[in-house]
Amino acid sequence: MEFAVSVLLSGISVGGQYALIAIGYTMVYGILRLINFAHGDVFMVSGLMGIYLSSSLPLPLALPLALVMTVALGFCIERVAYKPLRSAPRMSVMISAIGVSYLLQNTATYITGGQPMNYPTIPFLSDSVVILGASTKWVTIITPFLVLALVVALTQLINHTKVGMAMRAVAKDFETSQLMGIKINSVISATFIIGSFLAAVGSMLYFSNYPYITPTAGAMPGLKAFVAAVFGGIGSIPGAVIGAFLIGICENIVKVLPFEGASTFVDAFTFALLIVILVAKPTGLFGEKVSDKV
Repeated sequence: MEFAVSVLLSGISVGGQYALIAIGYTMVYGILRLINFAHGDVFMVSGLMGIYLSSSLPLPLALPLALVMTVALGFCIERVAYKPLRSAPRMSVMISAIGVSYLLQNTATYITGGQPMNYPTIPFLSDSVVILGASTKWVTIITPFLVLALVVALTQLINHTKVGMAMRAVAKDFETSQLMGIKINSVISATFIIGSFLAAVGSMLYFSNYPYITPTAGAMPGLKAFVAAVFGGIGSIPGAVIGAFLIGICENIVKVLPFEGASTFVDAFTFALLIVILVAKPTGLFGEKVSDKV
């Protein structure tokens, strides 16, 4: 019983962290029809910022500053790498996104020397707690509640504010929204800012559990978050969140399967699960079938 509770809690926790990254993917795709391959690396850079800032500043100041700098990084990436290609073919924008991803990874390698960096211990979040006989960290307990609170806040923003209305209009019809006077560039920048903020929060939670950061530390969480977004139906925020929780729980169950080397297949299982879902439902669990205009 204790073991099952521990596995379930870990799965829900890591699923929540994937969800915060997946929302960034699904929001950008919903508006630009672009897969922002650099998003996982923004997540990694946020963790490195937390390390370097906490080495010279008090932790209560360093972590909020890391959040602000991550948001600024996401804004700059959109303005420098994506805005000039607004009217370019989608393949060009995708190549630009891959280029930004490798630029962030190589810059991180240059700064850190490629050595693993240890994320600072956050008081309270890293403390241990016993739930139904299973020992875990407070970050594991807090993560799902924080994720749900952020998703509710984001849903309210999208459904009940002018910015949210503009986002929904642009996601529905980019060209018509532009003709109606909506400031497309401001809407897209707001989307990247929100996505980067959520990635930074996810980074803080994730690296509290897995404290060693390398320049490629954002690659696999980023890929799994992308899988979660596709799994749930890319473009759907609730779908991305549900997909992330399901993937987090399933991969933790696979880790403890009773055969030797089960943990080796955790990543393979995630992608195999995606293939099965897409074969059965190509638009994902909550995705809507979209027909292209001729």
